[in-house]
Order: sequence, then C-alpha cells, then structure tokens
Amino acid sequence: MTAIPSPWWSPERHADRRPRLLMRNRILAAFRAWFAARDFVEAEAACLQVSPGNEAHLSAFATEAIGPSGARTPLYLHTSPEFACKKLLAAGETRLLSVARVFRNRERGPLHHPEFTMLEWYRASVPYTDLMADCAELLALAAETAGTRRFTYRGREADPLAEPERLTLAEAFERFAGIDLLRTVSRTGETDRDGLATAVSAADLRVAPDDSWADLFSRVLVARVEPHLGIGRPTILCEYPISEAALARPAPDDPRVAERFELYACGVELANAFGELTDPVSLRRRFESEMEEKLKVYAETYPFDEDFFAAMAILPDASGIALGFDRLAMLACGANRIDDVLWTPVAETLP
Repeated sequence: MTAIPSPWWSPERHADRRPRLLMRNRILAAFRAWFAARDFVEAEAACLQVSPGNEAHLSAFATEAIGPSGARTPLYLHTSPEFACKKLLAAGETRLLSVARVFRNRERGPLHHPEFTMLEWYRASVPYTDLMADCAELLALAAETAGTRRFTYRGREADPLAEPERLTLAEAFERFAGIDLLRTVSRTGETDRDGLATAVSAADLRVAPDDSWADLFSRVLVARVEPHLGIGRPTILCEYPISEAALARPAPDDPRVAERFELYACGVELANAFGELTDPVSLRRRFESEMEEKLKVYAETYPFDEDFFAAMAILPDASGIALGFDRLAMLACGANRIDDVLWTPVAETLP
C-alpha cells in the first residue's frame, strides 16, 4: 500500500483550515466546562483492549502486546470507550465523561475517518430521556460557541437552538416509506424477514434473495428515512426494534422496541444513546448473535471481554450516549468533510 500525499500540513492549506480547527478547540473546551459544571468526572479510557467491541458491522484495528519474555497477546484499538466506561460505572462512578480517540477500520469518507474523537457520557439511575435533554443543550452550546444560529451540511439546514423533534422508528418508517415496521416484529423480538421484504419491495426498494431482516431495515433507514432527519431542527429518532439495539434494555411499555435513540441534524447522525442493558446473560447472547453475523459478512469475529461481563453483573441502572464530536464540529463550523476539522488527518492509502 502506498500513502497518498496529504496537503493538510502545507502552510497555505493549514492557514485555510486553522480557523475551523481553533473553533473545534473552543467547542470542546465549552463542552468540558458544561460537564464539569454538572459534576461529571472525566476519565481517559485505554485505547488498547482485549476486545474492540462486538457489533457486527464495526471493524477494528488489530495489534499485539509483546511481553518481556516475548509472549504475544492479541489486542485491539477500541472502536468505543464503552466497555471501559461501564467498568468504571460498576466501580462506583455515577456521572462519567470520556473524550476518547477511537478507531474504526473500513471507514473513510466525508463523514467517516479511521481515527476520530468520541464524547461518551453516562448517568447512573436516570432514564435515557435525560440524555435527550443533554443533547439539546449541547447542540445549542456548540452553536453559541461557534457564533452561529444555523447548522448546514450539503444544502441542508437545522436550527441547533430549536427543541429537537422526537420521532419513533415506527413513525419514521410509516411517514417516509409507507412501511408498518412493527408489524414485522413479534412481542418476543423475532423478526419477519419475508413480511418486511414484501413491504420494502412495495416501497420500490431493492430486495435481494439473501437479504436478512436487518439488511432490509438498514436499506430503508439509509435510503428513505435518514435524508429527512434533522431538517429545519434536530431530530431524535427513538424506540429502535429490539434486534437493532444490542446494548439497550427493552422499553417497559412495548417489548418489541428498545430504549435506544439517535440524534440527527442536517441529515447527519451525531449521537447514539441507550438505556443500558445490564443483564450479562442477555448481553452475551446478543453479542454471540452479532458475531455470527460478522462471521457471515466479514469472515472474522472478535473475542469477548470476560471482565466486561463480570462488571455487568454489578452495573447500576444507567443511561449512556456516544457523540461523534468531529461531525458536530463540522456542522457548527460549516465544513464539508470531517477531515476539515481534524488537526492531523490520517493519510489515505492506494492499493
């Protein structure tokens, strides 16, 4: 592989990028002050972990530790500080913030970068709706710090000071695709692949013979739903089907859906939140299912972190959220690509 020459360090290019980079710093400082004023403890999660996470479609960077004797131990750069943060919750922290460098392989584009900054925070003993209020305040704070009243991205606009719209997945699928999503989910969480395939085909979207229910769900979400989210004002997309929320607990009033929401502005996904599932048996079962899917799609799996399962046995009720800070900085600064708000972008490579 050959690295593509990167111009970000040229004096002329840096002079053009510098105002956005300085604004990024100011927004991050304002966020840290916001969390400190609410008694959050900031912790640095180790980037090297025995498991990078167990979500089917997240790819990690693998490495190894070499001990004094020469013994080699496989390790991974984490895709999220989640496992480490939840161990700290189990240890007794109740308001926790991590500003983490995270690493995701197979990802590169206007909204994706192999290394980026994730803000992850947790609140013990509160409903996950409290995180929705946090999101609204942080969007407003980012805008105020950047001196703007509008977020923009590729011709789309949103008012970051407006109260976010709350929209369930069922409402979104019905509104934007004419699909009754929950009709294809049983009260025990099983999904009806053929039923969803019929509805997706009727909505004039492609259906392949080997598409799973999850494949079809994602296709509708990306093609028909996400382009309409966060337009005019931010959107909180909530109540995901239980099969699409591996780390979230079931909603108390409908077992078909989970306590998960995502935050959007200008059609861009900014954050992913959960009312945390704490049952280690259920978590292991969900992770096993995720790794089965990963093996089928990518011909690889990642190990489980047994310490994580042990910590879950004493984890208090909690809600947690991960926010892609670079994407938010993009919107606040009016940038077109995530690279425009990264101080030192990772070099691209040629095959």
